Amino acid sequence: MTVPFREAAIDLDAIADNVRHFRRLTGVEVLAVVKANAYGHGAAATAVAALSAGATRLGVAEIPEALELRRQGVHAPILAWLHAPGERFTQAAAENIELGISSFDQLEAAAAAAAVDSPVAVHLKFETGLSRNGIAPGDWGRVLAEAARLERIGRLRVVGLFSHLSNTSPADDRAALAKFEEGVAAAASFGIRPEIRHIAATAAAIDLPETRLDAVRIGIGLYGQSPFDDRSSAELGLRPAMTLRGAVAAVRRVPAGTGVSYGYDHRTDRDTTLVLVPLGYADGVPRSASGRLPVSIGGRRFVNVGRIAMDQFVVDVGDTPVSIGDEVVLFGDPTLGVPSAREWADAAGTIDYEIVTRIGHRVPRRAS
Repeated sequence: MTVPFREAAIDLDAIADNVRHFRRLTGVEVLAVVKANAYGHGAAATAVAALSAGATRLGVAEIPEALELRRQGVHAPILAWLHAPGERFTQAAAENIELGISSFDQLEAAAAAAAVDSPVAVHLKFETGLSRNGIAPGDWGRVLAEAARLERIGRLRVVGLFSHLSNTSPADDRAALAKFEEGVAAAASFGIRPEIRHIAATAAAIDLPETRLDAVRIGIGLYGQSPFDDRSSAELGLRPAMTLRGAVAAVRRVPAGTGVSYGYDHRTDRDTTLVLVPLGYADGVPRSASGRLPVSIGGRRFVNVGRIAMDQFVVDVGDTPVSIGDEVVLFGDPTLGVPSAREWADAAGTIDYEIVTRIGHRVPRRAS
Protein backbone atom coordinates (compact mmCIF):
# COMPACT_ATOMS: atom_id res chain seq x y z
CA MET A 1 0.00 0.00 0.00
CA THR A 2 1.31 3.43 -0.93
CA VAL A 3 1.71 5.72 2.07
CA PRO A 4 0.24 9.23 1.55
CA PHE A 5 2.82 12.00 1.19
CA ARG A 6 0.92 13.83 3.90
CA GLU A 7 -2.56 13.18 5.28
CA ALA A 8 -4.87 13.75 8.23
CA ALA A 9 -6.98 10.63 8.54
CA ILE A 10 -10.28 11.32 10.32
CA ASP A 11 -12.04 8.43 12.05
CA LEU A 12 -15.73 9.31 11.83
CA ASP A 13 -16.66 6.27 13.91
CA ALA A 14 -14.56 7.72 16.74
CA ILE A 15 -16.48 11.00 16.50
CA ALA A 16 -19.78 9.12 16.61
CA ASP A 17 -18.60 7.04 19.57
CA ASN A 18 -17.57 10.19 21.43
CA VAL A 19 -21.03 11.71 20.90
CA ARG A 20 -22.68 8.56 22.21
CA HIS A 21 -20.33 8.60 25.20
CA PHE A 22 -21.38 12.15 26.14
CA ARG A 23 -25.05 11.33 25.66
CA ARG A 24 -24.73 8.42 28.08
CA LEU A 25 -22.61 10.38 30.53
CA THR A 26 -24.74 13.51 30.71
CA GLY A 27 -28.25 12.34 29.87
CA VAL A 28 -28.99 15.63 28.07
CA GLU A 29 -28.83 16.99 24.54
CA VAL A 30 -25.43 17.18 22.86
CA LEU A 31 -24.63 20.26 20.81
CA ALA A 32 -21.65 19.29 18.64
CA VAL A 33 -19.24 22.19 18.17
CA VAL A 34 -17.86 22.13 14.61
CA LYS A 35 -16.39 25.63 14.40
CA ALA A 36 -12.99 26.22 12.76
CA ASN A 37 -13.59 23.42 10.26
CA ALA A 38 -14.48 21.10 13.13
CA TYR A 39 -11.22 21.83 14.96
CA GLY A 40 -9.40 20.93 11.74
CA HIS A 41 -11.26 17.63 11.21
CA GLY A 42 -13.61 18.73 8.39
CA ALA A 43 -16.88 20.40 9.34
CA ALA A 44 -19.42 18.72 7.07
CA ALA A 45 -18.24 15.14 7.58
CA THR A 46 -17.91 15.68 11.33
CA ALA A 47 -21.38 17.23 11.52
CA VAL A 48 -22.98 14.28 9.73
CA ALA A 49 -21.18 11.78 11.98
CA ALA A 50 -22.15 13.66 15.15
CA LEU A 51 -25.79 14.00 14.11
CA SER A 52 -25.99 10.32 13.16
CA ALA A 53 -24.86 9.45 16.70
CA GLY A 54 -27.55 11.56 18.35
CA ALA A 55 -26.28 15.13 18.54
CA THR A 56 -29.29 17.43 18.25
CA ARG A 57 -27.62 20.71 17.30
CA LEU A 58 -24.41 22.02 15.84
CA GLY A 59 -22.41 24.99 17.08
CA VAL A 60 -20.14 27.30 15.10
CA ALA A 61 -18.53 30.63 15.88
CA GLU A 62 -19.51 32.60 12.78
CA ILE A 63 -22.41 32.73 10.35
CA PRO A 64 -20.26 31.95 7.26
CA GLU A 65 -19.37 28.62 8.89
CA ALA A 66 -23.05 27.86 9.35
CA LEU A 67 -23.91 28.84 5.79
CA GLU A 68 -21.16 26.59 4.44
CA LEU A 69 -22.69 23.66 6.33
CA ARG A 70 -26.04 24.47 4.74
CA ARG A 71 -24.36 24.47 1.30
CA GLN A 72 -22.94 21.05 2.16
CA GLY A 73 -26.45 19.74 2.77
CA VAL A 74 -26.54 19.85 6.58
CA HIS A 75 -30.09 20.79 7.62
CA ALA A 76 -29.96 20.31 11.40
CA PRO A 77 -30.25 23.27 13.79
CA ILE A 78 -27.02 25.30 13.82
CA LEU A 79 -26.15 27.95 16.41
CA ALA A 80 -23.68 30.75 15.50
CA TRP A 81 -22.65 33.06 18.34
CA LEU A 82 -19.84 35.43 17.30
CA HIS A 83 -20.88 38.26 14.97
CA ALA A 84 -19.13 41.12 13.20
CA PRO A 85 -20.05 44.67 14.27
CA GLY A 86 -23.13 45.82 12.40
CA GLU A 87 -23.89 42.28 11.19
CA ARG A 88 -27.13 41.94 9.25
CA PHE A 89 -28.74 38.58 9.80
CA THR A 90 -30.93 38.35 6.68
CA GLN A 91 -29.14 35.45 5.03
CA ALA A 92 -28.72 33.60 8.30
CA ALA A 93 -32.42 33.96 9.03
CA ALA A 94 -33.32 32.73 5.54
CA GLU A 95 -31.23 29.60 6.17
CA ASN A 96 -32.75 29.00 9.63
CA ILE A 97 -29.49 29.62 11.45
CA GLU A 98 -29.98 30.10 15.19
CA LEU A 99 -28.27 33.26 16.42
CA GLY A 100 -26.40 33.76 19.67
CA ILE A 101 -27.32 37.24 20.87
CA SER A 102 -24.93 39.22 23.10
CA SER A 103 -26.32 42.76 22.93
CA PHE A 104 -29.44 44.88 22.45
CA ASP A 105 -28.22 45.92 18.99
CA GLN A 106 -27.83 42.29 17.91
CA LEU A 107 -31.32 41.55 19.20
CA GLU A 108 -32.75 44.38 17.11
CA ALA A 109 -30.82 43.26 14.03
CA ALA A 110 -32.10 39.72 14.43
CA ALA A 111 -35.68 40.93 14.65
CA ALA A 112 -35.18 43.09 11.56
CA ALA A 113 -34.13 39.99 9.62
CA ALA A 114 -37.34 38.10 10.35
CA ALA A 115 -39.64 37.31 7.46
CA VAL A 116 -43.44 37.43 7.70
CA ASP A 117 -44.66 34.51 9.81
CA SER A 118 -41.07 33.30 10.24
CA PRO A 119 -39.53 34.46 13.54
CA VAL A 120 -35.76 34.29 13.92
CA ALA A 121 -34.53 31.70 16.42
CA VAL A 122 -32.15 33.17 18.99
CA HIS A 123 -30.16 32.07 22.02
CA LEU A 124 -29.60 34.92 24.47
CA LYS A 125 -26.12 34.84 25.95
CA PHE A 126 -25.56 36.14 29.48
CA GLU A 127 -22.16 37.45 30.55
CA THR A 128 -21.41 35.49 33.73
CA GLY A 129 -17.77 36.32 34.37
CA LEU A 130 -15.65 35.32 31.37
CA SER A 131 -15.40 38.96 30.23
CA ARG A 132 -15.91 38.17 26.56
CA ASN A 133 -19.18 38.56 24.67
CA GLY A 134 -22.56 38.19 26.32
CA ILE A 135 -25.26 40.53 27.60
CA ALA A 136 -23.89 42.48 30.57
CA PRO A 137 -25.89 42.00 33.79
CA GLY A 138 -26.76 45.71 33.82
CA ASP A 139 -28.47 45.27 30.42
CA TRP A 140 -30.38 42.09 31.20
CA GLY A 141 -33.65 43.85 32.03
CA ARG A 142 -33.68 45.97 28.87
CA VAL A 143 -32.73 43.12 26.57
CA LEU A 144 -35.08 40.61 28.14
CA ALA A 145 -38.02 43.02 28.04
CA GLU A 146 -37.43 43.67 24.35
CA ALA A 147 -36.88 39.99 23.58
CA ALA A 148 -40.19 39.15 25.26
CA ARG A 149 -41.98 41.85 23.26
CA LEU A 150 -40.45 40.70 19.98
CA GLU A 151 -41.38 37.13 20.78
CA ARG A 152 -44.98 38.12 21.47
CA ILE A 153 -45.32 39.88 18.11
CA GLY A 154 -43.74 37.00 16.22
CA ARG A 155 -40.38 38.51 15.26
CA LEU A 156 -38.22 36.30 17.45
CA ARG A 157 -38.30 32.89 19.07
CA VAL A 158 -36.06 32.56 22.12
CA VAL A 159 -34.87 29.00 21.68
CA GLY A 160 -32.09 29.09 24.24
CA LEU A 161 -30.30 30.86 27.06
CA PHE A 162 -26.58 30.23 27.41
CA SER A 163 -23.18 31.30 28.66
CA HIS A 164 -19.58 30.09 28.80
CA LEU A 165 -17.49 28.87 31.73
CA SER A 166 -13.86 29.74 32.39
CA ASN A 167 -12.73 26.26 33.54
CA THR A 168 -10.58 28.03 36.12
CA SER A 169 -11.77 26.00 39.10
CA PRO A 170 -14.96 24.26 40.25
CA ALA A 171 -15.64 27.22 42.54
CA ASP A 172 -15.31 29.75 39.71
CA ASP A 173 -17.52 27.68 37.43
CA ARG A 174 -20.17 27.23 40.12
CA ALA A 175 -20.16 31.00 40.66
CA ALA A 176 -20.71 31.51 36.93
CA LEU A 177 -23.51 28.94 36.98
CA ALA A 178 -25.19 30.78 39.87
CA LYS A 179 -24.97 34.04 37.90
CA PHE A 180 -26.41 32.30 34.87
CA GLU A 181 -29.31 30.97 36.94
CA GLU A 182 -30.04 34.57 37.96
CA GLY A 183 -30.30 35.37 34.25
CA VAL A 184 -32.61 32.41 33.65
CA ALA A 185 -34.84 33.56 36.51
CA ALA A 186 -34.86 37.10 35.14
CA ALA A 187 -35.88 35.78 31.72
CA ALA A 188 -38.72 33.79 33.29
CA SER A 189 -39.98 36.94 35.01
CA PHE A 190 -40.48 38.42 31.53
CA GLY A 191 -42.26 35.29 30.32
CA ILE A 192 -39.27 33.88 28.43
CA ARG A 193 -39.09 30.10 28.74
CA PRO A 194 -36.54 28.68 26.32
CA GLU A 195 -36.32 25.16 24.98
CA ILE A 196 -32.75 24.71 26.23
CA ARG A 197 -30.31 26.22 28.71
CA HIS A 198 -26.64 25.46 28.11
CA ILE A 199 -23.42 26.53 29.78
CA ALA A 200 -21.17 23.45 29.97
CA ALA A 201 -18.53 22.59 27.39
CA THR A 202 -16.48 19.38 27.48
CA ALA A 203 -14.66 19.90 30.80
CA ALA A 204 -17.71 20.90 32.83
CA ALA A 205 -19.88 18.29 31.12
CA ILE A 206 -17.51 15.67 32.53
CA ASP A 207 -16.64 17.09 35.95
CA LEU A 208 -19.56 19.31 37.04
CA PRO A 209 -22.87 17.49 36.58
CA GLU A 210 -24.85 20.47 37.89
CA THR A 211 -23.79 22.48 34.82
CA ARG A 212 -25.27 20.05 32.30
CA LEU A 213 -28.76 21.63 32.41
CA ASP A 214 -30.66 20.85 29.17
CA ALA A 215 -27.70 20.53 26.79
CA VAL A 216 -23.91 20.38 26.74
CA ARG A 217 -21.70 21.90 24.04
CA ILE A 218 -19.04 19.35 23.17
CA GLY A 219 -16.02 20.65 21.30
CA ILE A 220 -12.63 19.13 22.09
CA GLY A 221 -14.23 15.99 23.52
CA LEU A 222 -16.04 15.40 20.23
CA TYR A 223 -12.64 14.86 18.64
CA GLY A 224 -11.43 12.52 21.36
CA GLN A 225 -9.02 14.90 23.06
CA SER A 226 -8.89 15.55 26.79
CA PRO A 227 -9.49 19.03 28.21
CA PHE A 228 -7.58 18.08 31.37
CA ASP A 229 -3.86 18.05 32.10
CA ASP A 230 -4.14 15.11 34.49
CA ARG A 231 -6.35 12.72 32.51
CA SER A 232 -5.84 11.21 29.09
CA SER A 233 -8.50 10.74 26.45
CA ALA A 234 -8.50 7.01 27.14
CA GLU A 235 -9.11 7.59 30.84
CA LEU A 236 -12.14 9.69 29.87
CA GLY A 237 -13.50 7.02 27.53
CA LEU A 238 -12.77 9.05 24.41
CA ARG A 239 -11.16 8.07 21.09
CA PRO A 240 -8.93 10.55 19.22
CA ALA A 241 -10.35 11.02 15.74
CA MET A 242 -7.35 12.47 13.88
CA THR A 243 -4.20 10.67 12.83
CA LEU A 244 -1.60 12.88 11.14
CA ARG A 245 0.77 10.94 8.93
CA GLY A 246 3.20 11.28 6.06
CA ALA A 247 5.78 9.35 4.07
CA VAL A 248 9.53 9.55 4.50
CA ALA A 249 10.71 11.82 1.68
CA ALA A 250 14.48 11.30 1.95
CA VAL A 251 17.00 9.17 3.84
CA ARG A 252 20.59 10.31 4.36
CA ARG A 253 23.49 8.61 6.13
CA VAL A 254 25.76 11.28 7.65
CA PRO A 255 28.95 11.40 9.73
CA ALA A 256 29.34 12.83 13.23
CA GLY A 257 29.35 16.62 13.30
CA THR A 258 26.83 17.08 10.48
CA GLY A 259 24.64 20.18 10.84
CA VAL A 260 20.88 19.72 10.58
CA SER A 261 18.38 22.23 9.19
CA TYR A 262 18.53 26.03 9.41
CA GLY A 263 20.97 27.55 11.85
CA TYR A 264 22.59 24.20 12.67
CA ASP A 265 20.91 24.24 16.06
CA HIS A 266 21.66 20.53 16.05
CA ARG A 267 24.81 18.72 14.95
CA THR A 268 25.03 14.95 14.96
CA ASP A 269 27.16 13.44 17.70
CA ARG A 270 27.84 10.17 15.82
CA ASP A 271 27.49 8.56 12.42
CA THR A 272 23.74 8.28 11.97
CA THR A 273 20.78 8.22 9.60
CA LEU A 274 18.60 11.30 9.06
CA VAL A 275 15.16 11.04 7.49
CA LEU A 276 13.06 13.85 6.08
CA VAL A 277 9.39 14.19 6.96
CA PRO A 278 7.44 16.36 4.46
CA LEU A 279 5.33 18.42 6.84
CA GLY A 280 6.28 21.73 8.41
CA TYR A 281 4.85 24.76 10.10
CA ALA A 282 2.79 25.58 7.00
CA ASP A 283 0.99 22.32 7.74
CA GLY A 284 0.53 23.05 11.43
CA VAL A 285 3.67 21.38 12.78
CA PRO A 286 4.67 23.77 15.60
CA ARG A 287 8.08 25.33 15.01
CA SER A 288 8.28 26.01 18.75
CA ALA A 289 8.58 22.24 19.28
CA SER A 290 11.83 21.99 17.29
CA GLY A 291 14.11 19.37 18.82
CA ARG A 292 11.33 17.93 20.99
CA LEU A 293 8.66 16.71 18.56
CA PRO A 294 7.87 12.97 18.85
CA VAL A 295 6.96 10.82 15.83
CA SER A 296 6.58 7.12 15.12
CA ILE A 297 8.36 5.37 12.22
CA GLY A 298 8.01 1.63 11.75
CA GLY A 299 6.45 1.29 15.17
CA ARG A 300 9.39 2.98 16.92
CA ARG A 301 9.44 6.42 18.47
CA PHE A 302 11.89 9.13 17.57
CA VAL A 303 12.25 12.85 18.24
CA ASN A 304 12.95 15.43 15.55
CA VAL A 305 16.31 17.19 15.39
CA GLY A 306 17.05 20.69 14.18
CA ARG A 307 14.61 23.45 13.36
CA ILE A 308 11.20 22.62 11.96
CA ALA A 309 10.92 24.38 8.59
CA MET A 310 7.88 25.55 6.62
CA ASP A 311 7.50 22.30 4.67
CA GLN A 312 9.60 19.66 6.42
CA PHE A 313 11.56 18.51 9.43
CA VAL A 314 14.32 16.00 10.14
CA VAL A 315 14.36 12.95 12.40
CA ASP A 316 17.50 11.15 13.57
CA VAL A 317 16.77 7.40 13.47
CA GLY A 318 20.28 6.26 14.37
CA ASP A 319 20.98 2.85 12.83
CA THR A 320 17.33 1.87 12.42
CA PRO A 321 16.62 0.76 8.83
CA VAL A 322 14.27 3.28 7.21
CA SER A 323 13.40 3.66 3.52
CA ILE A 324 11.92 6.39 1.38
CA GLY A 325 8.15 5.98 1.41
CA ASP A 326 7.93 4.46 4.88
CA GLU A 327 5.02 5.73 6.97
CA VAL A 328 5.57 8.35 9.64
CA VAL A 329 2.80 8.80 12.19
CA LEU A 330 3.12 12.27 13.65
CA PHE A 331 0.28 11.90 16.14
CA GLY A 332 -2.86 9.86 16.61
CA ASP A 333 -4.42 7.55 19.18
CA PRO A 334 -1.80 6.91 21.88
CA THR A 335 -3.42 3.58 22.80
CA LEU A 336 -2.01 2.35 19.47
CA GLY A 337 1.51 3.28 20.53
CA VAL A 338 1.88 6.49 18.55
CA PRO A 339 2.43 10.02 19.90
CA SER A 340 -0.67 11.95 20.95
CA ALA A 341 -1.73 15.48 20.14
CA ARG A 342 -1.25 16.18 23.86
CA GLU A 343 2.42 15.16 23.62
CA TRP A 344 2.83 17.52 20.70
CA ALA A 345 1.14 20.25 22.71
CA ASP A 346 3.49 19.66 25.64
CA ALA A 347 6.48 19.84 23.28
CA ALA A 348 5.24 23.14 21.85
CA GLY A 349 4.06 24.71 25.11
CA THR A 350 0.43 24.87 24.02
CA ILE A 351 -2.78 22.81 24.19
CA ASP A 352 -4.06 19.91 22.10
CA TYR A 353 -6.95 22.10 20.86
CA GLU A 354 -4.42 24.23 18.98
CA ILE A 355 -2.49 21.26 17.60
CA VAL A 356 -5.44 19.64 15.81
CA THR A 357 -7.08 22.91 14.77
CA ARG A 358 -3.96 24.33 13.12
CA ILE A 359 -3.33 21.45 10.70
CA GLY A 360 -3.04 23.31 7.41
CA HIS A 361 -5.25 23.25 4.33
CA ARG A 362 -2.70 21.55 2.10
CA VAL A 363 -2.85 18.44 4.29
CA PRO A 364 -5.64 16.36 2.72
CA ARG A 365 -8.32 15.13 5.09
CA ARG A 366 -9.42 11.56 4.51
CA ALA A 367 -12.58 10.77 6.45
CA SER A 368 -13.61 7.18 6.90
